[in-house]
Amino acid sequence: MRTYYFDHAATTPMHPSVAQTMLELMQGPGGNSSSMHAFGRAAKQQLNRSRDRIAAALGCKPAELLFTSGGTESDNAALIGAARAQRKRGKTHIITSAGEHHAVLHTCEWLSKEEGFTLTMLPIDSTGTTAPEHIEAAITPETALVSIMHGNNEVGTLQPIEAIGQITKRNGVLFHVDAVQTLGWMDYRLNELPVDLMSFSAHKINGPQGVGALYVANGTPFEAIQHGGLQERKRRAGTENVAGITGFAAAVDICVNEREKKQLFMDKLRKRWIELLHSNVEVPIMINGNEQHHLPHIVNVSFIGVDTETMLMNLDMDGIAAASGSACTSGALERSHVLRAMHLPEEQIQSAVRFSFGLGNTLEELEEAAHKVGTIVRRIRNNY
Repeated sequence: MRTYYFDHAATTPMHPSVAQTMLELMQGPGGNSSSMHAFGRAAKQQLNRSRDRIAAALGCKPAELLFTSGGTESDNAALIGAARAQRKRGKTHIITSAGEHHAVLHTCEWLSKEEGFTLTMLPIDSTGTTAPEHIEAAITPETALVSIMHGNNEVGTLQPIEAIGQITKRNGVLFHVDAVQTLGWMDYRLNELPVDLMSFSAHKINGPQGVGALYVANGTPFEAIQHGGLQERKRRAGTENVAGITGFAAAVDICVNEREKKQLFMDKLRKRWIELLHSNVEVPIMINGNEQHHLPHIVNVSFIGVDTETMLMNLDMDGIAAASGSACTSGALERSHVLRAMHLPEEQIQSAVRFSFGLGNTLEELEEAAHKVGTIVRRIRNNY
């Protein structure tokens, strides 16, 4: 049976050049980058070169990047590290939105419950957008930090981070951005953006899983949350994953070189997929998210009258990998908190499926898969 991987927003296949780069390094003599001998110095050189390459691509200083185990750790480190540092300055208020990834939401809730911070959870509109004016209205003299993602992982909506950042700068508030979904799609010049902290992950850009980075702008109040070593300028203890970081840098290089071409092609795939669904599916479909400001590779579709869990199971049986964009808890599908925060009709929430495209996807396979989706919907409807 032919399979179709349409879940690149969850994780991406590793690019062959990235895998080869990592394999060559892993088959070498090894070495701890903190060791003083020749093997350690060689590992340190690899680490420094990788940091330099990623920093150049992001438009920041190498010293402003610290490496982590992925996007979740980067979000946790940014929020907890900045919040604790700001508390020493008398600032104990955090602002975020109801549409954030759980790595941000749950961390903010933990800071509120366990560390005494006041939390303001702002609404998002029906397109998944956070209004800058809501952020400005929520800021108080005690506000320590605002955290808003750049691109939503479920519906692909892009947030106006420049406008939000200008507000935070004007008010002397730190601004964290979860950019896990947008790395590889945006031309970041971090030294020109009004952002203090930004989180990244390698496995969303055809790099390895288990590697991420956190940008901490020079002068940003920040406390390490991991202890036991002096690595990453005392900001993140633990032996660095040199092979993974080298793979991360290789993936970033590919992103920089292929961004424009890839973006145009993903836009084409996304538009064609929507056209194909309209022509192949015999139930009303709704596209969830912002029609104008969205990532080129994510499309969230509600198949009205067709239950999400039933749809995903049938897609999987026919070799199509897609997602609900939400967590699976105790074997039961948890409906999307993002779609609920968008206050969509219940029939849209209960029938939403996220498709996301990337390396290896073609127009030809979309044609085939759309025909299968049409057949699946008819089969489900006829069984009711």
